[in-house]
Amino acid sequence: MVAEPLRVVVAEDSVLLREGLVRLLEEQGLRVTAAVGDGEALLRAVAEQVPDVCVVDVRMPPAYLDEGLRAAVVIRHRWPQVGVLVLSQYVEERYAVELLSDQPGGVGYLLKDRVADVLEFVDALRRVARGGTALDAEVVAQLLARARHTDPLASLTARERQVLAAMAQGRSNAGIAADLVIGEGAVEKNVSSIFGKLGLYADMGEHRRVLAVLRYLGEGRG
Repeated sequence: MVAEPLRVVVAEDSVLLREGLVRLLEEQGLRVTAAVGDGEALLRAVAEQVPDVCVVDVRMPPAYLDEGLRAAVVIRHRWPQVGVLVLSQYVEERYAVELLSDQPGGVGYLLKDRVADVLEFVDALRRVARGGTALDAEVVAQLLARARHTDPLASLTARERQVLAAMAQGRSNAGIAADLVIGEGAVEKNVSSIFGKLGLYADMGEHRRVLAVLRYLGEGRG
């Protein structure tokens, strides 16, 4: 039995970028059910179609401030089964923390200028649609810096912070080891230490990796 293609709604105000994203995704076997240019149209499309995942730009009409990100937060609340991948040139802190800390999984935030590989982008989109996460390391770094004045993880070592950022990008222990050029055993020890400092125990299941990032980011909302 052939699996149904992933259903995607694209929200991007630039016609050229929007059409480019549609073509790119369809060439990779995904089904773009709607491509819109503003936050209100995005919400209408999601309400009508309830796609698997949305790709959302932050700054869209009418004010070109954070309309897309605010719409993404609404989607997370109204349709929690719909994955949301924000694709932006900027890290908009005000709503980004709410977006990322609302619930574990099904969310991503990538910076346009740092997306260097089509297949990696599509993999990130699929991961978000499946309930995983895809966070750019720069996004994590900026939001963690914002939270640091009330940081419950001040005891994290520099290495643990690097591991946490890699976890946020959805890396496996093997992937983290390769990125940081350390052994998998060292990665496992750092991950266990992070879980311990956050009070995330084994009975919380597989979402501990996501919760480790989202709980930390959530501390910066005040």
